[in-house]
Amino acid sequence: MAEDDDTQQNPFTRPGFIVGAVVVAALIVAAIVLTVLNLNRDDDAAPPAPDPSSSATSSAAPSPEPSGVAGGASICGLAGEELSGTVTTAPAAEWQFQDVYAFPTSPAAGPGETAPEGYPYCFQHSPEGALFAAANVTIIGFGPAEQRQAFLEYALTDGPYRETLLSAQGAAAPSDVRASIAGFRMLAYDGESARVDIAFRGSSNGQSVNGSAVLELVWADGDWKLDASNPEPARLAELPDLSGYVSWTEG
Repeated sequence: MAEDDDTQQNPFTRPGFIVGAVVVAALIVAAIVLTVLNLNRDDDAAPPAPDPSSSATSSAAPSPEPSGVAGGASICGLAGEELSGTVTTAPAAEWQFQDVYAFPTSPAAGPGETAPEGYPYCFQHSPEGALFAAANVTIIGFGPAEQRQAFLEYALTDGPYRETLLSAQGAAAPSDVRASIAGFRMLAYDGESARVDIAFRGSSNGQSVNGSAVLELVWADGDWKLDASNPEPARLAELPDLSGYVSWTEG
């Protein structure tokens, strides 16, 4: 019983908080994470078949020009394609804000465009572009539901989990949650895909947490997209500290 009381008093250990507010505080698209958690809990549920008629791009985004590179040329013409490499130092960034949450931008790395719904898109086909894309994706989870849904329509690739992810309802960010990007690690990059680990600091009800959000991205339709063929396109973990991460913060 004492363990139950401790769990109830600590908002970072309550299951409802972990799959709701912490997911949002982790700067991740809550709809994706909540769906992944639900899928993993239901061993009997088979992933839905991909809809061959569905598109990963929104009607607002132009089609990329044909290219010999898998995934096409940049949807908004960003130059600087790099098919290998990594990022080991914090790139220069101009930090902008969605409400109280800061996100990084760069004339070279992106975002190169903003959709009518308000979400940024079009990132450079490079390790830095993938990093900026991952950081921006995390912030969109704090946006209005309509904006988040429009973004997911654009940003999810075709894959067996696309329709389920699109139909998931993400948790709204509680008003007392604050979070900020704290650093990153580039875990993998080969030009076709990228695995990016974004570290964050979050707080709620006077308590603080360090966390990690690992995003699985693929280059598709001229931009970095979330991999809907992966049953876990985003993975979250609480961190004891931020050791091992490249520091990258607003200001």
